[in-house]
Amino acid sequence: MFVDKAKIYVKGGDGGDGIVAFRREKYVPEGGPAGGDGGKGGDVIFRVDEGLRTLMDFRYQRHFKAQRGEKGRNKSQHGANADNMIVRVPPGTVVIDDDTQEVLADLTRHGQQIVVARGGRGGRGNIRFATPNNPAPELAEHGEEGEERWVVLELKVMADVGLVGFPSVGKSTLLSVVSAAKPKIGAYHFTTITPNLGVVDVGEGRSFVMADLPGLIEGAHEGVGLGHEFLRHVERTRLIIHVVDMAGSEGRDPFDDWQKINDELRQYNADLEHRPQIVAANKMDMPEAAENLEKFRKQVSEVRGDLEIMPISSFTRQGVQELVYRAADLLDQIPEAPAIEEVTELEERKIYKLDKREDEGFTIRRENETFIVESVKIERMMKRMQLNSHDAILKLARTLRHMGVDEELRKRGAKDGTPVRIGDFEFEFVEGSSYYY
Repeated sequence: MFVDKAKIYVKGGDGGDGIVAFRREKYVPEGGPAGGDGGKGGDVIFRVDEGLRTLMDFRYQRHFKAQRGEKGRNKSQHGANADNMIVRVPPGTVVIDDDTQEVLADLTRHGQQIVVARGGRGGRGNIRFATPNNPAPELAEHGEEGEERWVVLELKVMADVGLVGFPSVGKSTLLSVVSAAKPKIGAYHFTTITPNLGVVDVGEGRSFVMADLPGLIEGAHEGVGLGHEFLRHVERTRLIIHVVDMAGSEGRDPFDDWQKINDELRQYNADLEHRPQIVAANKMDMPEAAENLEKFRKQVSEVRGDLEIMPISSFTRQGVQELVYRAADLLDQIPEAPAIEEVTELEERKIYKLDKREDEGFTIRRENETFIVESVKIERMMKRMQLNSHDAILKLARTLRHMGVDEELRKRGAKDGTPVRIGDFEFEFVEGSSYYY
Protein backbone atom coordinates (compact mmCIF):
# COMPACT_ATOMS: atom_id res chain seq x y z
CA MET A 1 0.00 0.00 0.00
CA PHE A 2 1.29 3.46 -0.91
CA VAL A 3 1.35 5.85 2.05
CA ASP A 4 1.96 9.50 1.22
CA LYS A 5 0.90 11.35 4.38
CA ALA A 6 1.65 10.75 8.04
CA LYS A 7 1.35 12.66 11.31
CA ILE A 8 4.01 11.90 13.92
CA TYR A 9 5.25 13.17 17.28
CA VAL A 10 8.90 14.09 17.75
CA LYS A 11 10.74 15.09 20.93
CA GLY A 12 14.35 16.04 21.44
CA GLY A 13 16.11 14.48 24.41
CA ASP A 14 16.18 16.35 27.72
CA GLY A 15 19.50 17.66 28.90
CA GLY A 16 21.24 15.83 31.73
CA ASP A 17 21.17 17.32 35.23
CA GLY A 18 24.15 19.08 36.69
CA ILE A 19 25.24 17.81 40.11
CA VAL A 20 26.49 19.14 43.42
CA ALA A 21 29.82 17.58 44.38
CA PHE A 22 33.02 18.55 46.19
CA ARG A 23 36.63 17.48 45.95
CA ARG A 24 37.68 15.34 48.90
CA GLU A 25 41.16 14.15 47.97
CA LYS A 26 43.36 13.39 50.92
CA TYR A 27 46.07 15.96 50.18
CA VAL A 28 43.92 18.70 48.61
CA PRO A 29 43.00 21.25 51.29
CA GLU A 30 39.81 23.24 50.72
CA GLY A 31 39.02 21.17 47.67
CA GLY A 32 36.07 23.25 46.55
CA PRO A 33 33.17 22.44 44.21
CA ALA A 34 33.58 19.70 41.61
CA GLY A 35 30.07 19.01 40.25
CA GLY A 36 30.09 18.60 36.47
CA ASP A 37 27.53 19.75 33.90
CA GLY A 38 24.94 17.44 32.41
CA GLY A 39 25.19 16.32 28.78
CA LYS A 40 23.10 17.68 25.94
CA GLY A 41 19.99 15.76 24.87
CA GLY A 42 19.89 14.19 21.42
CA ASP A 43 18.32 15.94 18.42
CA VAL A 44 15.66 14.32 16.23
CA ILE A 45 16.91 14.59 12.64
CA PHE A 46 15.07 13.71 9.43
CA ARG A 47 17.47 12.49 6.74
CA VAL A 48 16.64 11.65 3.12
CA ASP A 49 17.27 8.07 2.06
CA GLU A 50 16.83 7.50 -1.68
CA GLY A 51 16.20 3.81 -0.99
CA LEU A 52 12.78 4.67 0.52
CA ARG A 53 9.75 5.29 -1.65
CA THR A 54 6.83 5.53 0.81
CA LEU A 55 5.96 6.69 4.32
CA MET A 56 4.80 3.17 5.19
CA ASP A 57 7.09 2.90 8.24
CA PHE A 58 5.29 5.79 9.92
CA ARG A 59 2.03 3.85 9.99
CA TYR A 60 3.50 1.58 12.68
CA GLN A 61 5.72 4.01 14.60
CA ARG A 62 4.39 7.48 15.25
CA HIS A 63 6.45 8.60 18.25
CA PHE A 64 10.15 9.44 18.02
CA LYS A 65 11.97 10.49 21.19
CA ALA A 66 15.69 11.08 21.36
CA GLN A 67 17.66 10.01 24.43
CA ARG A 68 18.44 12.42 27.25
CA GLY A 69 21.95 13.52 28.16
CA GLU A 70 23.79 11.88 31.05
CA LYS A 71 24.04 13.54 34.44
CA GLY A 72 27.17 15.41 35.36
CA ARG A 73 29.81 13.60 37.41
CA ASN A 74 32.08 14.43 40.26
CA LYS A 75 35.65 15.65 39.74
CA SER A 76 34.19 18.28 37.36
CA GLN A 77 33.40 15.68 34.70
CA HIS A 78 30.87 16.56 32.04
CA GLY A 79 28.03 14.09 31.45
CA ALA A 80 28.01 12.48 28.01
CA ASN A 81 25.93 14.05 25.26
CA ALA A 82 23.18 11.81 23.92
CA ASP A 83 23.34 10.46 20.37
CA ASN A 84 21.07 12.11 17.82
CA MET A 85 18.08 10.14 16.56
CA ILE A 86 18.18 9.78 12.76
CA VAL A 87 14.79 9.21 11.13
CA ARG A 88 14.99 8.18 7.46
CA VAL A 89 12.46 9.65 5.03
CA PRO A 90 12.04 9.22 1.25
CA PRO A 91 13.01 11.98 -1.19
CA GLY A 92 10.11 14.31 -1.89
CA THR A 93 9.03 14.57 1.76
CA VAL A 94 7.64 17.92 2.93
CA VAL A 95 7.76 18.47 6.70
CA ILE A 96 4.98 20.69 8.12
CA ASP A 97 4.49 21.87 11.71
CA ASP A 98 1.03 20.62 12.70
CA ASP A 99 0.28 23.59 15.00
CA THR A 100 1.40 26.49 12.79
CA GLN A 101 1.12 24.78 9.37
CA GLU A 102 4.56 26.23 8.60
CA VAL A 103 6.66 24.30 6.09
CA LEU A 104 9.80 23.37 8.03
CA ALA A 105 11.64 21.63 5.21
CA ASP A 106 11.26 20.34 1.68
CA LEU A 107 13.55 17.32 1.51
CA THR A 108 14.46 16.34 -2.05
CA ARG A 109 18.12 15.23 -2.22
CA HIS A 110 19.75 12.07 -0.90
CA GLY A 111 21.52 12.80 2.39
CA GLN A 112 19.71 16.11 2.93
CA GLN A 113 18.67 16.50 6.56
CA ILE A 114 16.82 18.79 8.94
CA VAL A 115 16.71 19.04 12.74
CA VAL A 116 13.02 18.95 13.65
CA ALA A 117 13.34 18.76 17.45
CA ARG A 118 16.44 19.97 19.24
CA GLY A 119 17.70 18.36 22.41
CA GLY A 120 17.87 20.37 25.61
CA ARG A 121 21.06 21.79 27.06
CA GLY A 122 22.61 20.09 30.02
CA GLY A 123 22.20 21.63 33.47
CA ARG A 124 25.17 23.35 35.08
CA GLY A 125 26.94 21.73 38.00
CA ASN A 126 27.90 23.60 41.16
CA ILE A 127 31.40 24.34 39.85
CA ARG A 128 29.74 26.88 37.53
CA PHE A 129 28.28 28.87 40.41
CA ALA A 130 31.45 29.33 42.47
CA THR A 131 32.25 32.98 43.22
CA PRO A 132 34.68 34.71 45.58
CA ASN A 133 31.76 35.42 47.91
CA ASN A 134 30.45 31.85 47.70
CA PRO A 135 33.36 29.53 46.87
CA ALA A 136 31.45 26.33 47.77
CA PRO A 137 27.91 26.65 46.38
CA GLU A 138 25.42 23.85 46.86
CA LEU A 139 23.64 24.82 43.68
CA ALA A 140 23.02 22.96 40.40
CA GLU A 141 20.53 22.98 37.52
CA HIS A 142 18.20 20.47 35.92
CA GLY A 143 18.73 19.77 32.25
CA GLU A 144 16.69 21.76 29.79
CA GLU A 145 13.70 20.00 28.25
CA GLY A 146 14.01 18.99 24.61
CA GLU A 147 11.77 20.51 21.96
CA GLU A 148 8.62 18.58 21.13
CA ARG A 149 6.05 18.97 18.36
CA TRP A 150 3.66 17.16 16.08
CA VAL A 151 4.67 17.26 12.44
CA VAL A 152 2.89 16.19 9.27
CA LEU A 153 4.90 14.45 6.56
CA GLU A 154 3.63 14.73 3.01
CA LEU A 155 5.31 12.73 0.27
CA LYS A 156 5.22 14.12 -3.25
CA VAL A 157 6.30 11.66 -5.91
CA MET A 158 9.65 12.62 -7.44
CA ALA A 159 9.09 12.10 -11.16
CA ASP A 160 10.10 13.97 -14.29
CA VAL A 161 6.87 13.29 -16.17
CA GLY A 162 3.40 12.98 -14.68
CA LEU A 163 0.51 11.30 -16.50
CA VAL A 164 -2.81 13.00 -15.71
CA GLY A 165 -6.32 12.55 -17.03
CA PHE A 166 -9.75 11.20 -16.23
CA PRO A 167 -10.10 7.61 -14.98
CA SER A 168 -9.79 4.84 -17.60
CA VAL A 169 -8.22 6.97 -20.34
CA GLY A 170 -5.21 4.65 -20.60
CA LYS A 171 -2.56 6.16 -18.34
CA SER A 172 -1.57 2.88 -16.68
CA THR A 173 -1.46 1.08 -20.03
CA LEU A 174 0.82 3.78 -21.45
CA LEU A 175 3.17 3.50 -18.45
CA SER A 176 3.33 -0.28 -18.79
CA VAL A 177 4.18 0.04 -22.51
CA VAL A 178 7.04 2.55 -22.14
CA SER A 179 8.61 1.18 -18.94
CA ALA A 180 9.05 -2.00 -16.93
CA ALA A 181 6.35 -0.91 -14.47
CA LYS A 182 3.47 -3.34 -14.01
CA PRO A 183 0.56 -1.27 -12.71
CA LYS A 184 -2.76 -2.95 -12.00
CA ILE A 185 -5.02 -2.41 -15.02
CA GLY A 186 -8.74 -3.12 -15.16
CA ALA A 187 -11.80 -2.13 -17.17
CA TYR A 188 -13.30 -0.01 -14.40
CA HIS A 189 -12.71 3.39 -12.83
CA PHE A 190 -10.02 3.92 -10.20
CA THR A 191 -8.15 0.70 -10.91
CA THR A 192 -5.11 2.79 -9.97
CA ILE A 193 -5.46 4.08 -6.43
CA THR A 194 -1.79 4.86 -5.79
CA PRO A 195 0.88 6.50 -7.97
CA ASN A 196 3.02 4.12 -10.02
CA LEU A 197 6.57 4.99 -11.06
CA GLY A 198 8.43 3.67 -14.08
CA VAL A 199 11.82 4.45 -15.62
CA VAL A 200 11.54 5.15 -19.34
CA ASP A 201 14.68 4.27 -21.34
CA VAL A 202 14.81 6.60 -24.33
CA GLY A 203 18.10 5.23 -25.67
CA GLU A 204 21.41 6.96 -26.31
CA GLY A 205 21.99 7.08 -22.56
CA ARG A 206 18.85 9.11 -21.89
CA SER A 207 16.08 8.14 -19.49
CA PHE A 208 13.48 9.73 -17.25
CA VAL A 209 11.04 8.78 -14.49
CA MET A 210 7.35 8.72 -15.37
CA ALA A 211 4.54 8.64 -12.80
CA ASP A 212 1.07 7.34 -13.50
CA LEU A 213 -0.96 9.61 -11.23
CA PRO A 214 -4.40 8.21 -10.30
CA GLY A 215 -7.42 9.45 -12.22
CA LEU A 216 -8.74 12.86 -11.31
CA ILE A 217 -12.39 13.88 -11.27
CA GLU A 218 -14.24 17.17 -11.23
CA GLY A 219 -13.92 18.87 -7.82
CA ALA A 220 -10.57 17.21 -7.04
CA HIS A 221 -9.01 20.54 -5.97
CA GLU A 222 -11.56 20.65 -3.13
CA GLY A 223 -10.72 17.11 -2.07
CA VAL A 224 -13.53 15.37 -3.95
CA GLY A 225 -12.69 11.70 -4.40
CA LEU A 226 -9.03 11.46 -3.45
CA GLY A 227 -8.25 14.80 -5.07
CA HIS A 228 -5.70 16.27 -2.68
CA GLU A 229 -3.93 12.92 -2.32
CA PHE A 230 -3.34 12.84 -6.09
CA LEU A 231 -2.86 16.50 -6.95
CA ARG A 232 0.06 17.00 -4.58
CA HIS A 233 2.17 14.66 -6.72
CA VAL A 234 1.61 16.71 -9.87
CA GLU A 235 3.52 19.60 -8.26
CA ARG A 236 6.76 17.63 -8.42
CA THR A 237 6.68 16.78 -12.11
CA ARG A 238 8.57 18.92 -14.62
CA LEU A 239 6.42 17.90 -17.56
CA ILE A 240 2.75 16.94 -17.69
CA ILE A 241 1.45 14.45 -20.25
CA HIS A 242 -2.30 14.88 -20.36
CA VAL A 243 -3.84 11.63 -21.59
CA VAL A 244 -7.20 12.15 -23.31
CA ASP A 245 -9.57 9.41 -24.52
CA MET A 246 -9.95 10.67 -28.09
CA ALA A 247 -12.44 7.92 -28.96
CA GLY A 248 -14.89 9.16 -26.33
CA SER A 249 -15.40 5.51 -25.42
CA GLU A 250 -17.40 6.35 -22.28
CA GLY A 251 -19.58 8.95 -23.94
CA ARG A 252 -17.49 11.90 -22.73
CA ASP A 253 -16.32 14.77 -24.89
CA PRO A 254 -12.47 14.86 -25.22
CA PHE A 255 -12.29 18.68 -25.21
CA ASP A 256 -14.55 18.90 -22.16
CA ASP A 257 -12.36 16.32 -20.36
CA TRP A 258 -9.22 18.30 -21.18
CA GLN A 259 -10.70 21.56 -19.91
CA LYS A 260 -12.00 20.07 -16.66
CA ILE A 261 -8.70 18.43 -15.71
CA ASN A 262 -6.74 21.60 -16.52
CA ASP A 263 -9.16 23.60 -14.42
CA GLU A 264 -8.63 21.26 -11.47
CA LEU A 265 -4.86 21.62 -11.78
CA ARG A 266 -5.09 25.42 -11.97
CA GLN A 267 -7.40 25.73 -8.96
CA TYR A 268 -5.17 23.47 -6.88
CA ASN A 269 -1.96 25.33 -7.78
CA ALA A 270 -1.95 28.27 -10.19
CA ASP A 271 1.64 27.48 -11.23
CA LEU A 272 0.51 24.19 -12.79
CA GLU A 273 -1.31 26.13 -15.50
CA HIS A 274 2.07 27.19 -16.91
CA ARG A 275 3.78 23.82 -16.50
CA PRO A 276 4.94 22.37 -19.89
CA GLN A 277 2.25 19.99 -21.18
CA ILE A 278 1.77 17.51 -24.01
CA VAL A 279 -1.65 16.12 -24.86
CA ALA A 280 -1.47 12.40 -25.62
CA ALA A 281 -4.54 11.78 -27.80
CA ASN A 282 -5.00 8.13 -26.83
CA LYS A 283 -7.08 5.27 -28.28
CA MET A 284 -6.53 6.39 -31.88
CA ASP A 285 -7.06 2.78 -33.00
CA MET A 286 -10.77 3.03 -32.21
CA PRO A 287 -13.58 4.25 -34.51
CA GLU A 288 -14.38 7.97 -34.53
CA ALA A 289 -11.04 8.81 -32.88
CA ALA A 290 -9.61 10.49 -36.01
CA GLU A 291 -12.72 12.61 -36.48
CA ASN A 292 -12.72 13.61 -32.80
CA LEU A 293 -9.03 14.52 -33.01
CA GLU A 294 -9.61 17.06 -35.79
CA LYS A 295 -12.45 18.62 -33.84
CA PHE A 296 -10.30 18.62 -30.68
CA ARG A 297 -7.40 20.39 -32.44
CA LYS A 298 -9.69 23.21 -33.61
CA GLN A 299 -11.24 23.67 -30.16
CA VAL A 300 -7.88 23.69 -28.37
CA SER A 301 -6.31 26.14 -30.86
CA GLU A 302 -8.91 28.73 -29.83
CA VAL A 303 -7.91 28.40 -26.17
CA ARG A 304 -4.21 27.49 -26.23
CA GLY A 305 -2.71 27.56 -29.68
CA ASP A 306 0.80 26.53 -28.59
CA LEU A 307 -0.31 23.24 -27.03
CA GLU A 308 1.35 20.17 -28.53
CA ILE A 309 -1.03 17.30 -29.37
CA MET A 310 0.36 13.87 -30.25
CA PRO A 311 -1.94 11.04 -31.41
CA ILE A 312 -1.10 7.65 -29.87
CA SER A 313 -2.55 4.24 -29.14
CA SER A 314 -1.25 2.49 -26.03
CA PHE A 315 -2.87 -0.71 -27.28
CA THR A 316 -1.20 -0.83 -30.73
CA ARG A 317 1.78 1.34 -29.61
CA GLN A 318 1.12 3.75 -32.48
CA GLY A 319 2.93 7.05 -31.83
CA VAL A 320 4.17 5.95 -28.38
CA GLN A 321 7.86 6.05 -29.28
CA GLU A 322 7.49 9.52 -30.81
CA LEU A 323 5.80 10.69 -27.59
CA VAL A 324 8.68 9.34 -25.49
CA TYR A 325 11.29 11.06 -27.67
CA ARG A 326 9.42 14.36 -27.54
CA ALA A 327 9.09 14.17 -23.74
CA ALA A 328 12.83 13.51 -23.42
CA ASP A 329 13.64 16.49 -25.67
CA LEU A 330 11.45 18.81 -23.61
CA LEU A 331 12.95 17.57 -20.33
CA ASP A 332 16.41 18.49 -21.65
CA GLN A 333 15.17 22.08 -21.91
CA ILE A 334 13.52 22.21 -18.47
CA PRO A 335 15.65 22.91 -15.34
CA GLU A 336 16.39 19.97 -13.07
CA ALA A 337 15.35 21.87 -9.93
CA PRO A 338 12.04 20.94 -8.30
CA ALA A 339 9.14 22.90 -9.70
CA ILE A 340 8.12 24.29 -6.33
CA GLU A 341 10.14 26.34 -3.88
CA GLU A 342 12.51 24.29 -1.77
CA VAL A 343 13.14 25.08 1.89
CA THR A 344 16.38 23.34 2.72
CA GLU A 345 17.21 24.14 6.31
CA LEU A 346 15.16 25.16 9.33
CA GLU A 347 17.91 27.59 10.36
CA GLU A 348 17.38 29.62 7.20
CA ARG A 349 13.79 30.41 8.10
CA LYS A 350 12.82 33.45 10.16
CA ILE A 351 13.17 32.74 13.86
CA TYR A 352 10.89 34.54 16.31
CA LYS A 353 12.61 35.26 19.61
CA LEU A 354 11.01 36.34 22.84
CA ASP A 355 11.24 40.09 23.33
CA LYS A 356 13.69 40.86 26.14
CA ARG A 357 11.41 43.39 27.79
CA GLU A 358 8.59 40.88 27.83
CA ASP A 359 11.00 38.27 29.23
CA GLU A 360 11.90 40.53 32.17
CA GLY A 361 8.29 41.38 32.94
CA PHE A 362 5.89 39.76 35.42
CA THR A 363 2.27 39.96 36.47
CA ILE A 364 0.68 39.43 39.89
CA ARG A 365 -2.91 38.44 40.52
CA ARG A 366 -4.74 37.32 43.62
CA GLU A 367 -6.78 34.20 44.25
CA ASN A 368 -8.41 34.37 47.69
CA GLU A 369 -5.46 34.87 50.07
CA THR A 370 -2.76 33.66 47.64
CA PHE A 371 -0.76 35.90 45.32
CA ILE A 372 -0.02 34.31 41.93
CA VAL A 373 3.18 35.56 40.24
CA GLU A 374 3.46 34.87 36.49
CA SER A 375 6.74 35.47 34.69
CA VAL A 376 8.39 33.68 31.78
CA LYS A 377 11.89 34.34 33.15
CA ILE A 378 11.14 33.22 36.72
CA GLU A 379 9.22 30.11 35.70
CA ARG A 380 11.94 29.09 33.28
CA MET A 381 14.56 29.62 35.98
CA MET A 382 12.59 27.63 38.57
CA LYS A 383 12.07 24.76 36.15
CA ARG A 384 15.84 24.42 35.72
CA MET A 385 16.96 25.22 39.28
CA GLN A 386 17.20 22.34 41.76
CA LEU A 387 15.26 24.00 44.58
CA ASN A 388 16.34 21.55 47.26
CA SER A 389 19.19 23.56 48.75
CA HIS A 390 19.58 26.76 50.74
CA ASP A 391 21.74 28.31 48.00
CA ALA A 392 19.04 27.73 45.38
CA ILE A 393 16.40 29.41 47.57
CA LEU A 394 18.71 32.39 48.10
CA LYS A 395 19.28 32.71 44.34
CA LEU A 396 15.54 32.68 43.70
CA ALA A 397 15.02 35.32 46.42
CA ARG A 398 17.67 37.60 44.92
CA THR A 399 16.12 37.27 41.47
CA LEU A 400 12.66 38.19 42.79
CA ARG A 401 14.06 41.17 44.66
CA HIS A 402 16.07 42.47 41.68
CA MET A 403 13.07 42.16 39.34
CA GLY A 404 10.91 44.16 41.75
CA VAL A 405 8.56 41.34 42.68
CA ASP A 406 9.11 41.96 46.44
CA GLU A 407 8.17 45.62 46.18
CA GLU A 408 5.11 44.93 44.06
CA LEU A 409 3.88 42.26 46.50
CA ARG A 410 4.14 44.76 49.36
CA LYS A 411 2.14 47.32 47.37
CA ARG A 412 -0.54 44.68 46.81
CA GLY A 413 -0.77 44.08 50.56
CA ALA A 414 1.46 41.05 51.11
CA LYS A 415 2.56 40.62 54.74
CA ASP A 416 4.49 38.06 56.79
CA GLY A 417 3.08 34.61 56.11
CA THR A 418 1.10 35.57 52.98
CA PRO A 419 1.17 32.61 50.57
CA VAL A 420 2.77 33.25 47.18
CA ARG A 421 2.72 30.81 44.26
CA ILE A 422 4.87 30.72 41.13
CA GLY A 423 4.00 27.83 38.86
CA ASP A 424 3.80 24.72 41.06
CA PHE A 425 6.05 26.21 43.76
CA GLU A 426 4.35 27.80 46.79
CA PHE A 427 6.02 29.64 49.67
CA GLU A 428 5.37 32.30 52.33
CA PHE A 429 6.31 35.95 51.98
CA VAL A 430 8.55 37.41 54.73
CA GLU A 431 8.34 41.19 55.23
CA GLY A 432 11.62 43.09 55.23
CA SER A 433 13.72 40.11 54.23
CA SER A 434 15.03 38.52 51.07
CA TYR A 435 14.36 35.06 52.47
CA TYR A 436 11.39 32.89 51.47
CA TYR A 437 10.33 29.67 53.12
